[in-house]
Formats: sequence, structure tokens, C-alpha cells
Amino acid sequence: MRTMAQARQALSSLSGFPEWLPAGRIVEQYFVDILRRTFELHGFSGIETRAVEPLSELTRKGETSKEVYLLNRLQADPAEVDSETDPRKQLGLHFDLTVPFARYVVDNAGLLTFPFKRYQIQKVWRGERPQEGRFREFIQADIDIVGDGSLPLYHDVEVPLIMHEALSALPVPPVTIHVSNRKVAQGFYQSIGIDSDQLIEVLRVVDKLDKIGPEKVAAELTQSVGASAQQAAQALRLATITGTDGEDVSGQVLRALAGAEPTELLEEGLAELTVLLEAAGRRRPGAVIADLKIARGLDYYTGTVYESFMTGHEDLGSVCSGGRYDSLATNGKRTFPGVGISIGLSRLLARVIGEELVEVSRPVPTAVLVAVTDEAHRSTSDEIADVLRARGISADVAPSAAKFGKQIKAADKRSIPFVWFPGADGEPDSVKDIRSGEQVEADATTWQPPRDDVAPRVTGCGGAVSTGTDTDAGTEADSTS
Repeated sequence: MRTMAQARQALSSLSGFPEWLPAGRIVEQYFVDILRRTFELHGFSGIETRAVEPLSELTRKGETSKEVYLLNRLQADPAEVDSETDPRKQLGLHFDLTVPFARYVVDNAGLLTFPFKRYQIQKVWRGERPQEGRFREFIQADIDIVGDGSLPLYHDVEVPLIMHEALSALPVPPVTIHVSNRKVAQGFYQSIGIDSDQLIEVLRVVDKLDKIGPEKVAAELTQSVGASAQQAAQALRLATITGTDGEDVSGQVLRALAGAEPTELLEEGLAELTVLLEAAGRRRPGAVIADLKIARGLDYYTGTVYESFMTGHEDLGSVCSGGRYDSLATNGKRTFPGVGISIGLSRLLARVIGEELVEVSRPVPTAVLVAVTDEAHRSTSDEIADVLRARGISADVAPSAAKFGKQIKAADKRSIPFVWFPGADGEPDSVKDIRSGEQVEADATTWQPPRDDVAPRVTGCGGAVSTGTDTDAGTEADSTS
């Protein structure tokens, strides 16, 4: 009897658009269910936004414009020809879930209650070069909290701790969330004399530190951005600062100024970072660490920023990122500041499945195959399967009335653990566990498979967890951490 199935990616001739074999799809659905349940436990409401947005909305921050997939009709209506050139009418597939969420908030501000807490698990599309952990079509899982006019700082603590809790419930290696604050970085650079028009470019370059190393970052800061050698050295010194104690981190930052006067922006950012670290340390020790090399590439972040790394798989890069944005969502009269964090779920799954960090007890949901005595009595088997299904037991009926030995082999090939035999001539039914060979009398109205066999089970870093009902998944989630 096949007891475990290795989750694998399906073969595809089109790169960048991942597909899973059935066992991999079970893992994906399990991940989604655990994330959804954790988010809902913390009061987040689920939404789904449309797949397309006006090109003007997708490109208003500039940085990701080269990644947007445009949506065009094969045979456009001549009356709609302007839509091919007018970015206000031209549509593109969304490349993340934050930009469409900001639009959603503005559109529905009169119908939402603030602060609004939402989660969203949905596909996004990016026209980038496919490589390990990077796809053109992938699933993101986001949580955001948005306020009306203002949003208290304690939400900056709440968001990463909830995401850490969700990730800890998955069968993956431990994840640590690294935090920084854009105000710290910008305020520091201002304090050492870097011009305001250079700030975004400096942040972008420093954000590449892990990819290209300190020497190349320093060279790019001096040669491309125009910073002095001393300013580049100070920027790199800032980027080496880490820690969990807010006061200690603040002290390191101030010493890195080498006598320069800290700006108000820097002091404000350090105060916010200290509050976050102290609160996170009390509530979930070890979950959050300050890491001042984090700058985040998207320039709509205005304060706290997050990156997350999986122990033993740091080469994958960040599996979860986000931050605070104070002005992304606005209708001109009202501003809706928010803070959010996002998992690149397909990216995480690709590593977990590719490195064989998880296995599935079976690649099908079916717990029972009901045997068919002969075609004249197929309706009897159908009735038994219907009774089992009505009680929440996944059941299938054998495709042919072959010899029982062949029907058992068919169940074994699909990794179905039980075969049900209808009783003949008034005899009671029986069910056989084809793994152990044990066969017992059974009644479809009362028989129950063992808990471990009700649904496929995912085995990961810390044990097995059910992929069945929400109650099962929630009850057993702790065994994965």
C-alpha cells in the first residue's frame, strides 16, 4: 500500500506559470486553509479584488511598470482604439495585492468600517524573468490594516506577529521577521548630508546588499548615486546594525552618525522602531529582529518595513515582506494610512515542495473505494457511497466490476486506504484496510475511518497535520511548529 506521496510540480512547457500534481495541490490548499483560519482568528475579513486595474493605477509608482502584463482583445473594436494608448483606459493584470486594495478602499470608503482589517489570498502576475522562487503567475497571501486619517503605531506590531503565528502553523522551517523603518534610513541619510533627491536611489541600492555585497553597493553609491566615500561607508555601517533591543539598536545608529546631528525624522523613526521591538519581544520573543539593511524597493512605504527569512533557506530571500504606507490610498479629501505584510505563497511552496520538506499521506481525498459486485448491482454501491458522503466521508465507486483483487489493486494504485464490500444475499457489508489487511463488518450509517485517514495528511518539519475540516486543521496546527 502506498502510504506517502511526494508533492511535485507538474511538468509544463510554459515557464513561470507553476502547476502542481495532485499531491502538491493538496499541500497548497492546506497552506491556504491554515493562513485563512489564522487571519480570521485575528478578526481579518477576506476579500478578492478584480484581476485587472487601469494601467495608470498600476504604474503611478513607476518602479514596476516594466513588469505589468497588458490586457488587450485579439480583435479590438475600432471604437475602443483609444484604450490601446490611453493609460486611463488601458487595463493590466495586477502585479501585487496592495495597489488594488488601496483602490478598493477608496472606492468603498463609505461602506467600510475603519480600521478595516482584510486578508486576501489571490493570484498576481508579473512579467519578469522566471527563476527559482520567481514566477510570472503566483499566489500572494496578504493582510493589511487600514485607518481613516490615522492609524495607531501598535498595528505595526500586530501585523508581523500575526503573520509569524500563521507561518509557525505551517510545516516549514522557522521564520524570523526582520524589521526596519524607512524614517530611520531616510533620516540617517539626511543627517550625513545626502541630498533629498538622492534618497530613493540610495534606498534602492542599499536594498541590494544581500544580492551584490558591500563592495559593489559602495561602488554604486559613489559612482551612480553621487555619494561620497565617507557617506557610502556610513550607509554600509547602518546596514550592519541588527538586534532585538530597541535602545541598543538606537544607540548603534546614533554612533554610526560619527558626530553628525540626527534629524527629527531619524529620531522619530528610532522611537517607532524601539516601541515595535519592545512590544514584539514581550508578546512573541524571537519572532522579530531589527535589521537596518532592509529598505524595501517600493517607494510607497513610509515607516516600518518587514522582510522575513526561513531558517536554513536564507538563499531563497524574503518569503514575506511589507510595511506601513501612509499615503498610498487617498481620494484627495481623505487619506487611508495602512500597514500590511504579504507572503509570496507560490515562492514558499516551490521551495518546500522542491526540497521535499513535505510529504502527503495520499494524493487523493478519497478515503473509501466502494467495490462493485457486478454491474447489475452498481446502484447498491452508489447508494453506499452516497451514505458515506452524506456523513462527510470521501468515497468513490469502483470504475468496473472486476474481480475484487483487481479492485483492491486499483485502490492501492490511487493510495485509497479502505475498500468497501457490499454484502451479498442479505449478508452484512464489510470494509478492508488494505494497508494492514484487516477486514471487519461495517454499516455505512455508523462506520467511521480513523481520524488520520479522514483526509490526506501533510507531514512536514514537525509532524503530521490534517488537511481536512477547518476544525481539524486548527486543532492540530501546533504539531507543525
